[in-house]
Amino acid sequence: MNTSKRILVTGSAGRLGRAAVAELVARGHHVVGFDVLPTPGLPSEQSLVAGLLDVDALHRAATGADAIIHLAATPDDARFPRGAAPDDRDNFISDLVPNNVVGPYQVMEAARKLKIPRVILASTGQVIDGHLVAKNVPVTPDSPPRPRYLYACTKVFLEALGQVYSKEHGIEVLAVRLGWCPRPGQEEEFRQSELGPDVYLSPGDAGRFFTATVEVAKLPPYAVVYATSRHVRVRQYDLTSTSKLLAWEPRDQWPTGSAQ
Repeated sequence: MNTSKRILVTGSAGRLGRAAVAELVARGHHVVGFDVLPTPGLPSEQSLVAGLLDVDALHRAATGADAIIHLAATPDDARFPRGAAPDDRDNFISDLVPNNVVGPYQVMEAARKLKIPRVILASTGQVIDGHLVAKNVPVTPDSPPRPRYLYACTKVFLEALGQVYSKEHGIEVLAVRLGWCPRPGQEEEFRQSELGPDVYLSPGDAGRFFTATVEVAKLPPYAVVYATSRHVRVRQYDLTSTSKLLAWEPRDQWPTGSAQ
């Protein structure tokens, strides 16, 4: 068992957040949750209810942390592909910019000001969606971005932001292009997706993965990795770097663990 660490998890009440919190707690770490909803599995004094733009609350939550796992975000585009005008609006200004652009900036600023040595940033496989569509697989961490829609564009920014803060401020930053862990209400979309079973990420694998990111003794100054469960048909993401850096291998395969 590794020495207990103090870990801040943003987005801790979400599906991946709950999985990360549960595994970290099971491993003996002191977890502080930060979300707009209370975090299941944490006592109230370790569950801060606030948004990413509440800088004072974010700094209180991050004080003393050994690492931040940043999962909080608006989870997807609301309106893509666009409808015909006038029904052609999107959620970029209203939701994506505050939560997925300004929010990560505030997280990295908290890490800089509070001298937190490691930040794990949740990106998405949607940033390289164009490679998947073209079947240029398995996609490697050094493949250039080919984002899907505006949500994916915000995650390209998040990855670049992490790289800048690592270079300028000496923070270890790991940007994780996550697979698809279906949220409630996405079950039918997932079952209809040809790609879904090959990019599936179970809650159990996600929890073990995020625990590995904070328990590993040393990371490169900045790196990009993928995290998925075991593919069913075709390997879409190259997990070689993930295994090498974190000594982590996925255990589950769709539909194993989907009911967690």
